[in-house]
Amino acid sequence: MKQLVYGLVTGLLFGFLLQKGRVLRYDKQLGALRLKDMTIVKFMLSSVIVGMVGIYLLNDLGLASLSIKATILGPVILGALIFGLGWGLLGYCPGTSMGALGEGRWDALWGILGMIVGAGLFAEAFPALETTVYTWGNLGRITLPQALGISHWVIIPLFIAGALLLFWWLEKKGL
Repeated sequence: MKQLVYGLVTGLLFGFLLQKGRVLRYDKQLGALRLKDMTIVKFMLSSVIVGMVGIYLLNDLGLASLSIKATILGPVILGALIFGLGWGLLGYCPGTSMGALGEGRWDALWGILGMIVGAGLFAEAFPALETTVYTWGNLGRITLPQALGISHWVIIPLFIAGALLLFWWLEKKGL
């Protein structure tokens, strides 16, 4: 029950930040897809960096444990194509469609219904996918630090520095 409450609180906080960051707006979504407005990219990259530091710090302190899933290229590529197609057609990704509906934009409901239908189709197709797509490019349970044979605390500052440089460049370009 405690995990459900944590999930609800973090979900509400994330939705609030999505709304405050103005990434729920259709023009921001379209701008990201057209590579003309990087607000969403900056928001999500910030989330990834905070999450990366937080998860590894909690793991190192023994307050959480990592559960690395196998990197399998087939479903990742197929899922990315479906995700991108849906985002391009609707103008919302899953998180922003929920937030947009919360703001009263009823067009987002089509995306939410599509996600529900897609989840059902995936569940039905999974046995067939498991013996086909889920066998393509299985790299096992590996992280970038493991692949390079170095500590994650070497990689994390490099990612942070890269993100800061990207943010600086995007701001300089007015994106």
